[in-house]
Amino acid sequence: MTKLRVGVIGCGSIAIHRHLPEYLSNKNVELTAVCDINEERAQNTADKYGAKAFTSYEELISSGLVDAVSVCTPNYLHAPITIAALNAGLHVLCEKPMATSKQEAEEMVAAATANGKKLMIAHNQRFVASHQRARQLIQSGEVGKIYSFRTAFGHGGPEGWSVDGKESWFFEKEKAFVGAMGDLGVHKTDLLRYVLGEEITEVGSFVETNAKGFATVDDNAVCVLKTESGIIGTLAASWAYTSKEDNSTIIYGEKAILRLEDDPVNSLAVQYTNGEIVNYQLGKIQSNEAGGQNNSRVIDLFVDALIQDHEVPVTGEEGMKSLGVILAALESNETKQIVRVRK
Repeated sequence: MTKLRVGVIGCGSIAIHRHLPEYLSNKNVELTAVCDINEERAQNTADKYGAKAFTSYEELISSGLVDAVSVCTPNYLHAPITIAALNAGLHVLCEKPMATSKQEAEEMVAAATANGKKLMIAHNQRFVASHQRARQLIQSGEVGKIYSFRTAFGHGGPEGWSVDGKESWFFEKEKAFVGAMGDLGVHKTDLLRYVLGEEITEVGSFVETNAKGFATVDDNAVCVLKTESGIIGTLAASWAYTSKEDNSTIIYGEKAILRLEDDPVNSLAVQYTNGEIVNYQLGKIQSNEAGGQNNSRVIDLFVDALIQDHEVPVTGEEGMKSLGVILAALESNETKQIVRVRK
């Protein structure tokens, strides 16, 4: 079978730790091209993976060397690079948040449709075993009616793992557009939509920069969310959890409480109202910390969708809905009002 030829655009931390090694370990993929505006970084990455180095994404896209690309660049470049690649007849896996506005996201989805190509957004939390089991338990009725939830995603900040440290684009509003809310919060909005099986319709938020004096984006955010059926809960996204990462979600239901990634051993704990507790040890969640899950499954599922020609598990439309919650949170913080998520 002919291998899928893949290029990775942007050779920063997410490419180094996730995309490149996961493509390399996929037997159906040939890594043929890499691109970074830092020529030395591009060349070093190319040498390591036996690929051709580019410093211009336009040249990589038009090179004829690739069938698909991963877009692992600063957020403000996600849309223009994705649209250019789709228009050139390439499939695209784009990092989150997929875009910096609803209009950009819509243009990305339209480009995929117009060119008959697949666009997937790299929301990996859907593929964590505890999250998938929780979704099944909720859908089966095991938990009963869902009343509330609280979810958090926080760590010490990108300077701890970004290739550029404190000089990283993550902290620059012009390039990142949004800080912890885009880096971490969008993961959790996508997770909640997936696990609960319904859309988030209203948002109230406080979005602050109070931990990173050198940043021009938010580093702490707390949101109150309401779903279409009336479930209410909170979401916290932070770059100020300095000693230990928190990636937990707790769902409060009529028949049980689900604790996801809240315990180092039991990745899912189900506490029933009759006092019974069922613990699931389903493996560690993907993490920047040592001992975290090694394979995000994002790349493998993207490749499978291309080879077998079926729909990608996180479409552009799905990515756009999760982005919409973040945009509403930013608007709520600015207006100091509850904001309806735009459809």
